[in-house]
Amino acid sequence: MEPKDDSPDSHSGTQVDPLGDPFLRTRFALPTRPVTFLRRARLLEHLDREPVTPLLMVNGTAGAGKTLLVADWAAQLRQPVAWLTLDPAIGGPGMFWAHVLQALRASGVPVSPDTGTVVDGAGSGRSPLGRLAAQLGGTEQTVTLVLDDYDHAAAEVSEQLAFVLHHAGPGLRLVLVTRTEPLLPLHRYRAAGEITEVRDAELAFTAEETAALLDLHGVQVTVQAADALVERTRGWAAGVRLSALAARESPDPSLYLKEFEAGHSAVADFLLSEVLNSRAPRTQDLLLRVSVLERFCADLANALVGGDDAESVLAALHRDNAFVEDLGHGWYRLHPLFREILRVHLRERCPGLEPDLHRRAARWLRRHGALPEMVAHGAAAGDWDATARALVDDLAIGELFTGLRSDDLAGLLADLDPGTGGAAPDLVRAARDLARHDLDRGLTHLRHAHEELPSGADAAAARLSCALLEALAARLSGSPRRAEQAARAAREVRPDVPAHLLDRHPELSAQLLTHLGSTRLWAGHFEAARAALTAVLAGPDGASTVLPRVESLGRLALIEYLDGWPGRAERYARAALSESARFSLHGPVGPDLARLVLAGVAVDRGEIGRAQELLDPTPDTTAQDPVAAVGRSIVTARLLLARGRSRAAAETAGAPVPAVVTSPWAEGRATLVAAEAHLAEGRPDAAAQVLREVADDDPECAVGAARAHIAAGDPAAALRVLDGAAAHRRLGPAVRVRAALARAHAAQVEGDRSAARHLLADALQDARRDRLRRPFAEALPWVEPLLAAPPLRHLAAGWLLPDAEAPPARRAEPAPVLVERLSGRERDVLARLAELMSAEEIAADLYVSVNTVKTHVKSVYRKLAVNRRHDAVRRARELGLL
Repeated sequence: MEPKDDSPDSHSGTQVDPLGDPFLRTRFALPTRPVTFLRRARLLEHLDREPVTPLLMVNGTAGAGKTLLVADWAAQLRQPVAWLTLDPAIGGPGMFWAHVLQALRASGVPVSPDTGTVVDGAGSGRSPLGRLAAQLGGTEQTVTLVLDDYDHAAAEVSEQLAFVLHHAGPGLRLVLVTRTEPLLPLHRYRAAGEITEVRDAELAFTAEETAALLDLHGVQVTVQAADALVERTRGWAAGVRLSALAARESPDPSLYLKEFEAGHSAVADFLLSEVLNSRAPRTQDLLLRVSVLERFCADLANALVGGDDAESVLAALHRDNAFVEDLGHGWYRLHPLFREILRVHLRERCPGLEPDLHRRAARWLRRHGALPEMVAHGAAAGDWDATARALVDDLAIGELFTGLRSDDLAGLLADLDPGTGGAAPDLVRAARDLARHDLDRGLTHLRHAHEELPSGADAAAARLSCALLEALAARLSGSPRRAEQAARAAREVRPDVPAHLLDRHPELSAQLLTHLGSTRLWAGHFEAARAALTAVLAGPDGASTVLPRVESLGRLALIEYLDGWPGRAERYARAALSESARFSLHGPVGPDLARLVLAGVAVDRGEIGRAQELLDPTPDTTAQDPVAAVGRSIVTARLLLARGRSRAAAETAGAPVPAVVTSPWAEGRATLVAAEAHLAEGRPDAAAQVLREVADDDPECAVGAARAHIAAGDPAAALRVLDGAAAHRRLGPAVRVRAALARAHAAQVEGDRSAARHLLADALQDARRDRLRRPFAEALPWVEPLLAAPPLRHLAAGWLLPDAEAPPARRAEPAPVLVERLSGRERDVLARLAELMSAEEIAADLYVSVNTVKTHVKSVYRKLAVNRRHDAVRRARELGLL
């Protein structure tokens, strides 16, 4: 039997000769690599990196492949290699140094015979260690000392080892293979660049290495199967090797690797033996219980175990590389395969305990505001009533619509037990159905919730949640009356809701205002809609309110587009996309509506290809939101008109949208598209007829009617219609330009060419800033001769017509190259530079300081390799950035 650290040999001067025992000789031998060993060049290159460091550390979990990696690397070294595999019996200083000296001698390193008799325990002082260091430093070749399983070494050994390493200089290179962080002053080595480290992240097998290792075991699988195994094992070497051995015996290796039962396998046996069963019973109990959690902190673990010492236990498990990963800020998670195995054994060792653990976790997570995790554990426990009441009482129902983890929540609630009754479960069911745009089922559950809602302050959170869902239902159904009633109900109940709940859930108010604003927009109440949507932007700015802000920006963009202000519409739309990108949000309505508006602006600018690019990735939202559905129909129809497909445009614009009330602007724009289709097909009387009923209410429809009257040979009627439209409250450039062109056309028809030229000049001036090319394309061919006149040609040069004064482009001129990619904010600034906005205007528009704008402008100039605004805009257009 080998002596322990406290045996007489561990503190005596007696020289130990382990080589006298053949079994013990394996401590000093490089481990043999198996036939199926995979040499990993990337790790060998890492160990051989230049400059050579005096200390190498390979630190990883049990079975991570540390020992075989270092053995493979050491076998290729040309200098002497002394190998020592430690165990608890030789962890103390006396036995440790005796074995180190024997390992050095076994490798052929000359060590004086008397050195081993004086290097004893902690009381020996450093002079004997100094003599050892001097002998190593005096060798002709560098000696590599590998200490495998160094985590068995006693604490005082590390200090002595650091002393020897320092004083031996280039004569010694130390390699530590360990599961835990050694007690050497690693921070000093790192600061001095004198340590090379390989850890679990580097030791993990890649998909390519996994496929190669499986091949060595005679298992040929697809790349997808190798990827799946890496995902399941996190590239853990032992897991991959043991899975390969088992798969070799399976008739379908790929299927086995995908579906093997981790709880009863060679992998499970290894982990249970190496990690679980070697721990104290209380530690085993903690590991089994936290296996129900995706992630956990000490306090949560204590709640499941019923103790107060989880913090020290978890820290020790992490230090020991016991498959407990530190996520930072006091949070941990188990290796996924280890967790899978532990859950199987939890069910076998403690049947019936798992639901109770989920309930405990749900209660803890509710207290700490972790809604998705709380719902997940409540669902896993089958405790639907408590889960629903928690969602409603905590005013958390709005989190189903935040766009961040709302899909996860909706998925968790998909199996909500239909037998669970009460107001809270029905509200949750209504929220779940409305979140997936199932209006009929959502309204049914909402009606049941109304019937079951109690009165009084105790139900204030439930009634406010109910108002939110009523507003959403109103938005999806296009019901302005229902939306206003919901808003009124929310205002009445809000004072009864605890202030801390309102502060914790700003998304609820933001969502309610967004639904109200969207419904007002559908009803054509633009100013009232603008007020509600702008209030959302003035509210809290955070992750929970990002979707309402993005949706509000998209709707404000649509309002400006419908009012004929393309520049303003573009700024709102770009702000929506920027906000969406800031939080990596990919919602179904918010950013997509912004893209639709940008596509509409692109059509007005004659950028047909750009408009199609914006429309292609935007999904059809017809079944989700009337505003977005009609917005898509109208923009698509305008694009079809620009491509000359008038019949398809009329059909697209006239597609029905289910809604409680008809939207006046939706009806007007569909009618306008139908009229423009008639004009394109040579039926001006039909165009004038379909616009007669809507021309008085919509300035753009009035302009369309005027064009129809002119085409029918009645310029006087056209001017009467235009005079009525001129009194409208907010004529934007897109409308003013078309109106000026219609007046110019009427003047030309009446023979007043001078008035026609002046009116055309006004249209060019108005269109220039927003680059509105489409209205002039619609005015061909009558406008083309007028544009040939020098004054008008000068106004159109460079944006509508080619710049006559510009020198001809060289054939061999290289395409412009972007020096460095522009950030989202820099692109926002660039877009406003192209609109001739001042730094002050840009700052106000983006809600930033003037100095911030100037900094962005300088960065834009540098990245575009220009020095002036004009050159920056030109270069950006050449690069397709504008």
